[in-house]
Amino acid sequence: MKNCLIILFVFAGFTICNSQILKPVKWSTEVKKVSDVEYELITNALIEENWHLYSQNVPEGGPVSTSFSFVGNNKYLKKGNTKEQKGIVVNDPTFNMEVKYFETKTKFVQRIKLKSKPPFKINSEVSYMVCDNSKCIMPEPEILVFDLK
Repeated sequence: MKNCLIILFVFAGFTICNSQILKPVKWSTEVKKVSDVEYELITNALIEENWHLYSQNVPEGGPVSTSFSFVGNNKYLKKGNTKEQKGIVVNDPTFNMEVKYFETKTKFVQRIKLKSKPPFKINSEVSYMVCDNSKCIMPEPEILVFDLK
């Protein structure tokens, strides 16, 4: 009996060590100066093959939308909502509705107006859902940092 327990623990440990945390989206940021007082905060998403990332705008009852939350401070103001690229619109059989998603790569752009001069950093968090042909996952939210110089 003791040997059976040892084998069970060894197998369980092997399984845990070999389990993989899926992170099919790699996030990066950049900052583009538009004028002396306006900048664009650009978030790039590099999406692994066979995965798709959902839009910020999906119907209720559908997949979890991509969402950005920017940490406010007295150094800038957001101008409008975060813009996204065109993407792919399909009638998704998983959710039984028309949804928009992105494959391979995409970018999101948030325009801001400065209230104080750089340099400073702006922090943001992105939450999202990604799916492939067999599963959908919601990875931990990613922290994004925009460095205004």
